[in-house]
Amino acid sequence: MVISKQDSIIIVGAGAFGLSTALHLSQAGYSNITVFEQDDEVPSAYSAANDLNKIMRAEYEDPWYTELTMEAAEAWKAPLFAPHFHRVGFLHCVSGKAPARAVDTLNRFRAAAERHPILAKHVVSLDSKADIQEASWQLNGSLPGWNGYLNKFDGYTHSGNALRSVHRATRDQGVRFFLGKVSGAVESIVYEQTPKGRKSKGIRTKDGKFHAASLVIVAAGALAAKLVPEAGQRVDAKCWSVAHVRLTDEETSALRGIPVVYARDLGFYFEPDPKTNLLKLCPMGGGYINTDKTTGVSLPPGAPGASTGFLPAEDEAKIRELLRQTIPALADRPLVKKSLCWFADTADSDFIIDYAPDSSSSVVLLSGDSGHGFKMFPIFGKWVAELLASSKGQTNARWKIKDPKPKAGEDWGSGVSWRIGNTTEYRDIKRSTEVAKL
Repeated sequence: MVISKQDSIIIVGAGAFGLSTALHLSQAGYSNITVFEQDDEVPSAYSAANDLNKIMRAEYEDPWYTELTMEAAEAWKAPLFAPHFHRVGFLHCVSGKAPARAVDTLNRFRAAAERHPILAKHVVSLDSKADIQEASWQLNGSLPGWNGYLNKFDGYTHSGNALRSVHRATRDQGVRFFLGKVSGAVESIVYEQTPKGRKSKGIRTKDGKFHAASLVIVAAGALAAKLVPEAGQRVDAKCWSVAHVRLTDEETSALRGIPVVYARDLGFYFEPDPKTNLLKLCPMGGGYINTDKTTGVSLPPGAPGASTGFLPAEDEAKIRELLRQTIPALADRPLVKKSLCWFADTADSDFIIDYAPDSSSSVVLLSGDSGHGFKMFPIFGKWVAELLASSKGQTNARWKIKDPKPKAGEDWGSGVSWRIGNTTEYRDIKRSTEVAKL
């Protein structure tokens, strides 16, 4: 189904995929766009992109994704996005105790960067502690056995601020927003039966109001299966831990300009945010899911805040060991703003940009950011616009809704090479106050 530029379009969710779609559709001339978001503000607490920062790493093992990211990197230089893009470099290493899988993955990423005609000149080999400290003198820890590379082309984006900017820009372009737990919260997609099958005619919000639309675009992240049940068989809600150390003004200044520091077997952190003095840290691991034993569907456990204020013991141990090996003065500092960041995960880490099953091309599902989608924020919505403009309603084969997930008991997403460790159920997280030993 090809809709006209004047047809009404509803976007459910004002996270990264939803806002990027609103931006690109409005720029393409679609003039009747409304976004519904169940939080009271943007950035939304329900969005995985409501965060201090996300890694902007261009190199992928898959050259196709590398080229997409190179396009995104260029788009991050545009006036709307440039204030939120920080090309500080990506220091990608393993420690001396890294498992073979982590080492192999690192080497594949390095090879991908070194064979790329643009990235290669930005890659610096780091074969020793001295090499690493030459690249970032602030890393004054013992760095036992650390080695890897620095890619100076890479860096990070300030994701929360980028969402705010695009929200303002889309409102200026005439996109309407309904926010809040009543008028902005979508209860259901409303369908009607036609001679050609089921077709959406709009949405109903929690206040009982019906909002008509020619097309409904669901960009609800980890909550997608609540509106598109079929998504629950293709996407898992998954999370990783996030924590922060609050620094002094002097400590923040001393760490300005450090690259993203990434130990593939331990975790990673970013240069501290100058406004909040927060140093964000994330441990590496297989992630956590919250599976309903009856349906097999994974959804986040309740409202935002249900999984904040604590860290799994194993994750805290990794974070502290990462700091101990790199900036030991911070290793025993209190960890603040601890949470689990929920996102939508596909088994192969490919995004989903496709018409929902059994919807007569009246519902589009945007999902599967899989923990690496935000770097595409400036260009993601362009792919949605291309889908809507296709006379055959076709999307890129990589982004089509694929076969349902494997049988219960199989580790969803474990085949993705860059994930180290096994997936754990949310109910099995060890929340002991004693930090687990590595």
